[in-house]
Amino acid sequence: MFENIRLSFQGIFSHKIRSLLTMLGIIIGIAAIIAIVSTIKGTNEQIKNNLIGSGNNTVKIKLQQGDMEVDFNWTGVPDGVPVITAEEMQRLNEIPEVEVCSAFRLHTYVDNIFYNDTIIDAPSVYGIDENYFATAGYQISRGKGFSPEDYKGFSKVCIIDETVVNSLFGSEDPVGKMIDIEQEPFRIIGVAAETSDFEPVINSMDDYYMLMYSRDNGNKIFIPSEAWPIIFRYDEPQSVIARAINTDSMTIVGKTAADLMNEYLTVGEKSNISYKSEDLLKQAQQMQNLSSSTNKMLIWIASISLLVGGIGVMNIMLVSVTERTREIGLKKALGARRGRILFQFLTEASVLTSIGGIIGVGAGIGLAQIVSKMAEVPVAISTPAIVVSVVFSMAVGIIFGFIPSVKAARLNPIDALRYE
Repeated sequence: MFENIRLSFQGIFSHKIRSLLTMLGIIIGIAAIIAIVSTIKGTNEQIKNNLIGSGNNTVKIKLQQGDMEVDFNWTGVPDGVPVITAEEMQRLNEIPEVEVCSAFRLHTYVDNIFYNDTIIDAPSVYGIDENYFATAGYQISRGKGFSPEDYKGFSKVCIIDETVVNSLFGSEDPVGKMIDIEQEPFRIIGVAAETSDFEPVINSMDDYYMLMYSRDNGNKIFIPSEAWPIIFRYDEPQSVIARAINTDSMTIVGKTAADLMNEYLTVGEKSNISYKSEDLLKQAQQMQNLSSSTNKMLIWIASISLLVGGIGVMNIMLVSVTERTREIGLKKALGARRGRILFQFLTEASVLTSIGGIIGVGAGIGLAQIVSKMAEVPVAISTPAIVVSVVFSMAVGIIFGFIPSVKAARLNPIDALRYE
């Protein structure tokens, strides 16, 4: 085995230019496949991160009627939709793929919120429980968070985000100030900010519209869930936000949580009301699949150069057999069996293509980086693609080197020794 590999390297380095030209098809094919796969993988990760957000992994489960979210501002509370209980929240937190979850209420575009004579434009009011900030990925940047007493005592306190700070207070410290929410005075005790430092990558208008669809633009005011009836006069059914243990678990978390919450509904089937999850992961996968056929076509086109490279290997190995006919005849005369000759030439062919594969991997990584810089698209080097490419290049050598190796093994030793 090692002797055959040594002889293979000796043969390759004795004809450097010829060997390099033979490997060129393999190098180009492997480099093209590595570059394409890396670009596809990087683009798919960009789509997923732009839509979901790096490290967020949260799924929202909301009450919907058909495909539309139920808006309590306009419809009121439907019959048969109870408030989420502590028992239900415990069952949600016991879902294996759930890290933590929280119940919340939300009114978007609340009109009557102002500080002195300044009115905030289209704010959202959230009624949250103790776990909301940890689940949704927020931290208190100024002031303090809600205390247990705030929940028990129906305290009229609130926490705002930086967008509200800029709209109402500018450079003024908002902590301790009073704002009016639906003609009810609430004292600001803190400012919340998202903990994720994720910055989306926008390379096209499609990326921009996808990002605008998937993210909110702030203007959030948070109050304790128990204080909700002070403003809106009655309790409303909550939505749930759940943090999955990883991104790939988001879909199953959303479906499992929605199914569990629907068990508590007593609405009729004709109402078409049910809890549904906001499946951002599925949306990302659908967007990734839009270009899958084109990506596969590109890989097949790149694979053609591997076929061309394999034919080149077969051709050069036939030439090598012809050049070394007397050598083969001498080995057979000294007792070398057919299998020995066959294995020697197969080893030489596979070593030749393996070297081409390794060079192709390096060229592919470099090409992927060049494409990334020139086209401003992300790349993610695929380790499985590298391993498969090297193994495949070796297989090309074995497959296309088989016919020349069989020809060498079947040479008649007498005719081979007499060959001029």
